[in-house]
Amino acid sequence: MMSDQWLEEIQWTQEGLVPAIAQDAASGRVVMFAWMNRESLRKTRETGEAHYWSRSRGKLWHKGEESGHVQKVSSIRIDCDADVVLLGIEQAGGIACHTGRESCFYRELADGGWINKDAVLKDPREIYK
Repeated sequence: MMSDQWLEEIQWTQEGLVPAIAQDAASGRVVMFAWMNRESLRKTRETGEAHYWSRSRGKLWHKGEESGHVQKVSSIRIDCDADVVLLGIEQAGGIACHTGRESCFYRELADGGWINKDAVLKDPREIYK
């Protein structure tokens, strides 16, 4: 069993969380942002699949547990300040967003408003039954 010393090097918030960015390892596209706590980051490392901390539900969240759109993790990095985690992932089904899009970052500021730039790949009603 490996030591958890690596977890102690992370600069956790007062709530015990760290921001986590999920980036498609092949394309480099950022597909998601979420929060992680020690348990979710440990589970991510142990299982090779992304686990996050859901602040709204107050519980551990295995990405894809409902949708099937799991994230296979190929790398785990931290930034120079050790206060942001970057996951290199392969997104099952090509859909990371609960709206049925490839990325949660599908809106772009243009002409003073937010414009949807990415198409819905699958209707969320078909994903979450």
